[in-house]
Amino acid sequence: MSSAAPERAFRIEPLGPQHDRAAFSCGAPSLDLYLQKQASQDFKKHAAVSFVLTTDGTTITGYYTLAQYAVLLGDLPSEIAKKLPKYPIVPTTLIGRLAVSAAFRGQGHGETLLMDALYRIPQHSKEVASAAAVVDAIDSAAVAFYKKYGFLELPNIPNRLFLPIATIAALFK
Repeated sequence: MSSAAPERAFRIEPLGPQHDRAAFSCGAPSLDLYLQKQASQDFKKHAAVSFVLTTDGTTITGYYTLAQYAVLLGDLPSEIAKKLPKYPIVPTTLIGRLAVSAAFRGQGHGETLLMDALYRIPQHSKEVASAAAVVDAIDSAAVAFYKKYGFLELPNIPNRLFLPIATIAALFK
């Protein structure tokens, strides 16, 4: 018999009242406060949906939000824009926030959360169109994180990055 503690299975689920939002701390006050004070209201008002990573159904290891969004066709790099219909506004999905608790940092949970978000986007795009995932990176470290997964910077909007839906779909084939 092994003396090691059994591994706990992580799961991602929609934020609910059973999750301990008050205990979450990632070190970025705006991300902490959003989860603690605003996420439930955004859900009730149909502005965004938050998903949490947890092992026990209570402790929040990390979270992300998804919301419908749009970008101007002219804000996209020309090589991407020319592949899209010539509508002035392009429908996208915003990964509005993504954060991992400081207690769980460095264990790959950011990647797990991002991959879950990216998996959901093409699935939902079958019913509500989305040409890309968009993120507004909080700082240069976040920009580097997203670029590692193929996100491209929008040339005229600092820290805003996007990943075309075709690229996302190819990740999961």
